Amino acid sequence: MMIFCLLCVLTYFQNVHSSSHSCPKNCICEQATSVQCFRVQSVPHGISKDVRKINLGYNHLKELKVRDFSGLPGLEEVILSSGGVEQIDANVFRSHVSLRALDLQKNKLHYLPCGLPSGLEILHLGHNRIDGLQESSLEVLKKLRILNLQNNQISILRANTISALEKLECLYLDDNKIESIQGTLRLPFLNLLSLRSNRISSVPSAFISSLKLLKTLDFSSNHLTKVPNDLPQSLIHLNLDMNQIRTLRNRDMSQLQNLVTLSVSSNRLVSVDGGLRLPSLSVCELAGNQLRMLPGRLASKLEKLDCRQNNIQEVTFQQLAGMKQLKHLFLENNTIRSFEANALRNCIQLTNLALEQNLLSAIPHGLPETLVRLDLKGNSIETIQERELRSLRRLQVLNIRNNKLSTLPALNLLPKLKLLYLDGNPWQCSCKLLKVKKELLAQDVEISPDICSEPVYASLDEWRAYILAQDICEEQTEDSFLESQAKFTDNEEYDDYDL
Repeated sequence: MMIFCLLCVLTYFQNVHSSSHSCPKNCICEQATSVQCFRVQSVPHGISKDVRKINLGYNHLKELKVRDFSGLPGLEEVILSSGGVEQIDANVFRSHVSLRALDLQKNKLHYLPCGLPSGLEILHLGHNRIDGLQESSLEVLKKLRILNLQNNQISILRANTISALEKLECLYLDDNKIESIQGTLRLPFLNLLSLRSNRISSVPSAFISSLKLLKTLDFSSNHLTKVPNDLPQSLIHLNLDMNQIRTLRNRDMSQLQNLVTLSVSSNRLVSVDGGLRLPSLSVCELAGNQLRMLPGRLASKLEKLDCRQNNIQEVTFQQLAGMKQLKHLFLENNTIRSFEANALRNCIQLTNLALEQNLLSAIPHGLPETLVRLDLKGNSIETIQERELRSLRRLQVLNIRNNKLSTLPALNLLPKLKLLYLDGNPWQCSCKLLKVKKELLAQDVEISPDICSEPVYASLDEWRAYILAQDICEEQTEDSFLESQAKFTDNEEYDDYDL
């Protein structure tokens, strides 16, 4: 038994020694298949020939040469991000037929590496200084699925250059300097195309029309003045935020039968020409435009409608009649003065209604009982009637900050209420309001901030006045209780005398 244990210990130390011997200095090796190195200025020598993944990110590798990775035939993934790489010799990775993923993000490259292996599937080149795409560097990448070129200095996008990547599924070109788009993209498997934060003012009509599998298209933060023509019918997500689009026309949108999310926030929209009657549309973002009314003929499946920061002046039943699946309606920062009674009666799933910073003088009548959150901050509401709250049996959050309220009705009509925002109103701490406050506290409602509490007065007279007001309310409550008790006793005596 003793001999067996000694053999075990000896074998363990031999393995440790062997493992440490095969792992280069400043590196961590995992079963000879994965290596990660720190504080190195060149690719370390002595890496196991069986290695499949090398992580050399966050080092100081100014130049890569062919010999750096020779003798490592099994490489499948190489990470060289944030390494200060400026120069990559041609054909550094050409012989690595097993290489599937190459990460060269956040370096100082001015061009695409030449001689990449044909089996490469994922190539990250974001955050470099690349100013153009060479077809000769891309045409060999017949299996590439993901190409990330965001945050470079590309100014012209030629479709024929990219179309050499016939298996491409995701293309990221965000945060470049693209002004000109030329040709027609022929990428039969492209699923995602992102061109966010460029300088694109127009898109050729045929540029994306042939992308039959495209599901996500992002043209946000550009200079577009209209919706691109011939959008693919396959689209599910379309982002056109932060452009200069003035109208959504039905002829530009009607083919988008599969579209689920549409975002056209922070544009110059003044009209929506029936362009949102899309059968699958679930989320519609139209915030920060110049709309004077809610879009008509909205999609029946819509669950979220965001029309914040527009010039909308009224809300009517007709505008929202068909929206039986709507859950979130955001209308804050408009000029809404008129809110038709029962305008939301068909919105039988609405849980979140935001009406902050409008011109309402009262809580809209006939709000749906499904509401969980109601935001009315920054209006001109002077009074709240019990009938306005009676239906809101599920309300949990009520925000009535910065209105003109001096008192409140009994809020025990809201049995689910958890959070109440009250600051910025001219409250009069009457006995009635103090009673409402006590009832709320007894109901475990959080009042933010607390009102009619004991302040630290600089003036002794003000402090005494506050204490006196508290005492008067207590006396009134006690007198009321004694009076009711006396009446009950009198009745008992009268009954006894009768008998």
